[in-house]
Amino acid sequence: MRAKTSSPLFTSVLKLLGHAMMGLAVGLAFAFVLTRFDPLGIMAQINNGAVPGITPAILIGIVVLSFAVGATLTGLVFMLTEDR
Repeated sequence: MRAKTSSPLFTSVLKLLGHAMMGLAVGLAFAFVLTRFDPLGIMAQINNGAVPGITPAILIGIVVLSFAVGATLTGLVFMLTEDR
């Protein structure tokens, strides 16, 4: 019986997916802190907008996507420059 070997592409995709999930988690934590503990009055300004329900969701989505994309690209750079 032959031992199973995973392809390098599959392993790389899983590593990148892990980096993306870590970025997503950190982005969610940052967005939670930003919206719940509001020392600068950001949420007060957002809630005074024309559509107060949608604007916080858009803000949270942008923050989370920014962190996820940033962590994924950073993980890609780390994977490309690591010594083997």
